[in-house]
Amino acid sequence: MTFAIQEQQREAERLFSVLHKTNWTKDECDMLSPLTLQIQKLKKEKNAIILSHSYQTPDIMYGIADVVGDSYGLAKEAQRSTADTIVFCSVFFMGETAKLLNPNKTVLVPSRSGCSLAESITADDVKNLKKQYPGRPVVCYVNTSAAVKAESDISCTSGNALRVIESFPDDEIIFIPDMLMGKNLQKLTTKKLILWRGTCIVHEQFTKERVDAIRQQYPGVKILAHTECSAGVVDSVDLAGSTNDMLTFVKQTDATTLMLATECGLTDRVKTEYPEKNIVGVCSLCPYMKSIMLRDVLSALKNPSEEQVVSIPEAIFERARQSLEKMMTL
Repeated sequence: MTFAIQEQQREAERLFSVLHKTNWTKDECDMLSPLTLQIQKLKKEKNAIILSHSYQTPDIMYGIADVVGDSYGLAKEAQRSTADTIVFCSVFFMGETAKLLNPNKTVLVPSRSGCSLAESITADDVKNLKKQYPGRPVVCYVNTSAAVKAESDISCTSGNALRVIESFPDDEIIFIPDMLMGKNLQKLTTKKLILWRGTCIVHEQFTKERVDAIRQQYPGVKILAHTECSAGVVDSVDLAGSTNDMLTFVKQTDATTLMLATECGLTDRVKTEYPEKNIVGVCSLCPYMKSIMLRDVLSALKNPSEEQVVSIPEAIFERARQSLEKMMTL
């Protein structure tokens, strides 16, 4: 048996030892191993780091990624990284975030994936809001394009949005673009929030009726939801927060039966990292996050196309960067 075959077998065994927890078969891992091996070798040759959002598929999260996390955690990893190249397995605006924080590094996105929330608002929309409500500070959720960030005073994540809002002395704040998150935040602050009409196609699908039905079916279940869900859902769950908040709850709780009202990738993470937990109910798939394949990562590392290289126009770069850095300083 040649060394190459032995190496591929070891890689398949490594993959199966993790991926079987989310029902991947040994045959599937055998087929994946040549790709994951090539990616790992190229990653070392090019001094690249692969960052994966928690909504990616298990083969990316556990097959090739160096770091798996939420948008804010990955932004910090991108900023700390000493790699020459950052490969961001996520939707496109997250690749832009990495570029804003690492202007001298090459940032690649395997697939130029959109986002229903980020695409719900443009820079012109923000300019019009500022004309309509002059003098009001603009807080933009990190799930926005660099162009939108450039027109905003400060960015925020789902985990720090309230703190960012409360940091302003103003009585009225423009909060964009997530309308559902904005309504949830409005109940926690005395400031008046001027909202946009954007929503996440993943989280808007969950309903209070679904939450109530799971409680009836599984007495004692702990239900966790992202704050991008509706107020009816957020008000009826045991924890509403960011993806990181949910993972922390899962790690610390004694409860063994849980429902996650969020994207299916987070369910896969819990099944993989906390196999003793029983996940019930139905998750929701993000078609944008799930558009990235291993072959896309390989092509980006081998010979990136123009679409895969993140480039931000100079006219908006510095203003967008300041929006992010203000948040990170706060």
